[in-house]
Amino acid sequence: MTTGPAMRVSEVLERYGACVELVPMDAHFEGISVGLYARDGVFTVWSFSGKPGVRDRLRTVRDQLVALGGLAPVDGTDHQVVFPCGYVHQRLIKFLVAQAVGKSPDYLPPEGEMSIRDTRTRLTIVVMGEEAGNRYVYNVSAEGDAPNVPARLRMIVAGFLRYGEMDREGDTSVVFPCGQRHDGLVRLLLPYSRNVSSVESMLEAEALRGQMTTGTLGFTPT
Repeated sequence: MTTGPAMRVSEVLERYGACVELVPMDAHFEGISVGLYARDGVFTVWSFSGKPGVRDRLRTVRDQLVALGGLAPVDGTDHQVVFPCGYVHQRLIKFLVAQAVGKSPDYLPPEGEMSIRDTRTRLTIVVMGEEAGNRYVYNVSAEGDAPNVPARLRMIVAGFLRYGEMDREGDTSVVFPCGQRHDGLVRLLLPYSRNVSSVESMLEAEALRGQMTTGTLGFTPT
């Protein structure tokens, strides 16, 4: 991997594809910007910064993409990943790279039950997966007491459909379009799905950021 100002923006775009997401400041490494580029289903973590240690930092971000989202590293590289299912989960990768950059380098994702306290009620939202034919289905349920629990669950399911681009399998069941198991991505989506309004604001900010010209995508001064 070559990093630093030796590669022009046009060269990076030609080699790695379009920039699908840009994290403007990496709080864990010198405030550099980190971009994620995509070509033919391969995602590349990249920065134009030439600061010492940037290569190791990009490798760490790549490793977090693997740990948090279950992506697979590309053989022979230290900054590229693919979805093992072969499907390009375009919206999810944007959420995922922001988490990968934002988390501490030594952060370990949780394991076990996929659950979270609901911010609007006293419920605990629980997601459980199961094989259903050739598809892996995730069922959303709630533990605790609150008014109109079915309506709240429908809203959370709608969040999975919106932010994960998942398909509805039933009133409280969802499945990824690839039909495969992605527990890491479900854990990633769960906090967003329960907070629809805040995520909409975040998406609006991302859309504004995405209006940058290709001449500045991912650029950070050395």
